[in-house]
Amino acid sequence: MDWMHLLLTTLALPRFGLSTVFVVSFISATLLPMGSEPVVFGLIKLNPDLFWPTILVATAGNTLGGALDWWMGWGTQKVVDKVRGDSAVRLRALAWLQALGPKACLLSWLPVIGDPLCAVAGYLRMPFWPCFFYMAIGKFFRYLVFTSLLLWVFPQDWAAAL
Repeated sequence: MDWMHLLLTTLALPRFGLSTVFVVSFISATLLPMGSEPVVFGLIKLNPDLFWPTILVATAGNTLGGALDWWMGWGTQKVVDKVRGDSAVRLRALAWLQALGPKACLLSWLPVIGDPLCAVAGYLRMPFWPCFFYMAIGKFFRYLVFTSLLLWVFPQDWAAAL
C-alpha cells in the first residue's frame, strides 16, 4: 500500500494539479468507468486562475483517451466481425454512425455512450484526424459547460465554510 500512497501523494492537487487532471481525464476517456469532472472542478476551485489551463489540459487528456478508444476500435474490427453476428439493431446503429461520419464524434462528450462511440468510429474505419478534431471540440465544450455549471451551482469557497 506504500506505492498507492506514493502515487496519490505524487498526483495530489494542487502541487501536480494539471498533470493529475491530464492523467485522470485520459483514463476516464478510455472504456474504464471513471469521471474526470470532479478533479477538474476541484483544481479550479482551489486555483481559479487555472480555469483555462485546466479546461485545455482536461480536453487534451480526454481527447487523447478518445483517440486510444478509436485505435482500439480500429484494431478489433476483424475480431468482432468474426465473433458477432449482424443484428438488425447493430446494423442500424452502424449505418446511422456511418451516415454522420466523423461528425458523430462531436457526441463523444456524452456520458456512457461517448467513449464507446469513439471506439465504434475506429471500428468503422472513419478517418482518424477528422474524428480526433470533432472529439476535441465535443470534449472541450463538455468541460467548459460542466465546469461553468458547477462553479455557478457551488460559488462559495468551501474551504472557508469548513
